[in-house]
Amino acid sequence: MIHLNGHLVQENEAKLNVYNRGFQYGDGLFESIRVVNRKIMFWEAHYFRLMSSMRILRMEIPNSFSPENLEQFILELIDANQHTNQAVKVKFNVFRNTGGLYMPNSNEIGYVISTTPISSPFFIKSTNFIEVELFKDHYINSGLLSTLKTNNKIIQILASIFAKENDYDNCLLLNENKSVIETTNGNLFILSGNKLKTPALDDGPLNGVIRKQIIKIVEDLDNYEIEQASISPFELQKADELFYTNAIQGIVSINKYRKKEFKTDFSTQLIGKLNAKARIE
Repeated sequence: MIHLNGHLVQENEAKLNVYNRGFQYGDGLFESIRVVNRKIMFWEAHYFRLMSSMRILRMEIPNSFSPENLEQFILELIDANQHTNQAVKVKFNVFRNTGGLYMPNSNEIGYVISTTPISSPFFIKSTNFIEVELFKDHYINSGLLSTLKTNNKIIQILASIFAKENDYDNCLLLNENKSVIETTNGNLFILSGNKLKTPALDDGPLNGVIRKQIIKIVEDLDNYEIEQASISPFELQKADELFYTNAIQGIVSINKYRKKEFKTDFSTQLIGKLNAKARIE
């Protein structure tokens, strides 16, 4: 089942208008959330990012969109789909209501919540060997909109196709200044010595929930420092480790970029700390 505009509906009976603005204009956004045994991981951070994104996109936030109500919507759907005692990916899609052209008739919204089971209740270290390459066909323009999880992900799609066609596992995306800002599906971190670096939000990476958690974790470590600053492609091959983060996978180590192979010790250490943080948040 899915949750559609306040109602539980069988997936094969759910209907969206063909003039839906999310489809017609990309006038929508989404939030991907990990839920384990009915506990929503980092719910406060996800909720406030969703509300902030809707405000930035001038969407009207319904009175029913309190954190308590949205949490209840998610948990009711999980129970209805019999996903109560397992790990689940929840996708929360929001779109401006049908009507208008570029100028919408209304800023009122509709929404869809869906669930998909995932394999592990914990963030785990992937056993896959991950090789990446720069995607240089198109650039992400830095700015506030690029930090949001909007429906406008055509560059990520093209980069994913490029990776598949060229036997890479992921791609690194660039902004208009040729700074590396993220992978196709996560926030990038590079470790050099005892300094962990991630692109500043001004450069245009997604304002990721797990990105925030990693920054907080490293700030509390005695022997490491965290820096949010622009990353040049030339820095990548000098780094000791590369990894990326997202709400569903947690932390994914990058093993190879061009001729350089990377260690994974620090990112592996962080996975344990992230799991511990997820249990108490």
